[in-house]
Amino acid sequence: MAPKKNPLKLNPLQLKTLTVLQQLATVPMFASADEATGEVVIHHLPSPHGNHFHCGDAVVMSKDATGLQNRAVWTALERKGLARSMFPTSIALSPEGLRYDTGLADTILHRSDH
Repeated sequence: MAPKKNPLKLNPLQLKTLTVLQQLATVPMFASADEATGEVVIHHLPSPHGNHFHCGDAVVMSKDATGLQNRAVWTALERKGLARSMFPTSIALSPEGLRYDTGLADTILHRSDH
């Protein structure tokens, strides 16, 4: 049996935010790994310029990242065991949060085709 899509029933804003946080977690200028806990702490959020911001090898549209400044979204991710919130300065993604398949990476993380 195939794994259930969105088993934690995250809402669309939570899914988008987690997708962006997962991408930020791969970029050393924004995040660092804690080997002891398996968490990745995102200690710096990008500043958009115009309608987008750069996040490693991807571009994210600002409209898809509104949850990065939303305390309720961070609290929900924490409540579901996907993150540890230190709103508004930093957030730590748990190993579960890093692995959670949001199904949105190909939709909101825009990558160059060359």
